[in-house]
Amino acid sequence: MHAHVRLPRPAAAFRLAPMSSPHSSWIADPAVLRDRLSTSPSRVGLDTEFIRERTFWPQLALVQVAIERDDGIEVLLVDPLAPGIPEALRPMLADPAILKIMHSASEDLVAFAHACGVAPAPLFDTQIAAALAGTGGGMGYQRLVQEALGIPLAKGETRSDWLRRPLSDTQLEYAVDDVAHLFALHDVLAGQLAALGRSAWLEEDCARLVATAGNLEGDRWPQLGGRAGLFLDADAQRRLARLLRWREQHARQQDRPRSWILDNELATLLARDPPADIAALQRRLDAHPKAPRKLHQAIWQALTTALPDEADMPLSRGEEPDRKQLKRLQQAVAERSAALGLPDGVLASRKWLEAMVEGADWPGALAGWRRLELEPVLAPLLDGAGEPATGSV
Repeated sequence: MHAHVRLPRPAAAFRLAPMSSPHSSWIADPAVLRDRLSTSPSRVGLDTEFIRERTFWPQLALVQVAIERDDGIEVLLVDPLAPGIPEALRPMLADPAILKIMHSASEDLVAFAHACGVAPAPLFDTQIAAALAGTGGGMGYQRLVQEALGIPLAKGETRSDWLRRPLSDTQLEYAVDDVAHLFALHDVLAGQLAALGRSAWLEEDCARLVATAGNLEGDRWPQLGGRAGLFLDADAQRRLARLLRWREQHARQQDRPRSWILDNELATLLARDPPADIAALQRRLDAHPKAPRKLHQAIWQALTTALPDEADMPLSRGEEPDRKQLKRLQQAVAERSAALGLPDGVLASRKWLEAMVEGADWPGALAGWRRLELEPVLAPLLDGAGEPATGSV
């Protein structure tokens, strides 16, 4: 039997001091923003509203900064569309002495990295913290505030046009709510993680999230990110890597969604059955309803030009992972997750387990604390023992 961990009481059982209503200020002047941030608080609550329907990069439309003052919480509603505001935000975002408390921060981090030139760090992501504390995996902010603090929040402005000016009163109220409870959530969740000895787990996961957001170059081998190239031969996989890497660079430069540049289906077709010459490519593009016809020269160059590091490119084995072995790994992970009181998917995703079945050595997030927890039960299976290990871990 696995040794089970005794979890702390549910977050809602913690007694919290009543929180007075926060006061807020609209800020569109960089000098005013610098003045409000000049006290260098030890922690801030942070959130953004952004638009990403027609662009590659999330377009910052609003930044909410919660600060603890002597008379309560102040929420700065910062207009990133105003000149100089992104530069005025940068010192606070980069200050290692200021903890940034955010919820489900991955896209917000990318928006900050692009607009302000820095991803906020150090980070305390309350969604990740709730998962590691056993409260729940992938919980939305409203649900977590309800479960942890017993406070119901409105959801009415999730699909608002945040680029319009002025923002409505209901938009502003919603924006304030999105950061007003982050300090209370931090206090509850940090206490739970400390009681479980998992504070370092959160620090590791948040640091990885920040590092990923700060990488503005894109994935080195984008063809491995999906199943499109799984059954392509080696040459076709190389062509797909060329096309997808070109697409990534072009989408970033033009600030357009990847699919608007070249969709996955067409990229895979061109990689599998390449046209004989540029005229044949043009005919193929003309016959495809969503093809970027005006980009035929760039696509031809990408398709026919070897990548400088192509010799290092990892190749798919061209077959599905061993389903039986994958199922054994998933079973072992599920048992260990239950023993630790963790929600499904927190210890190891199917994607990472498939990579291990194919021979990867503890890839991505499976390194670090996850490897320490999983190696005793997964190593025998990966070595061919065939059955999950039993006994305490």
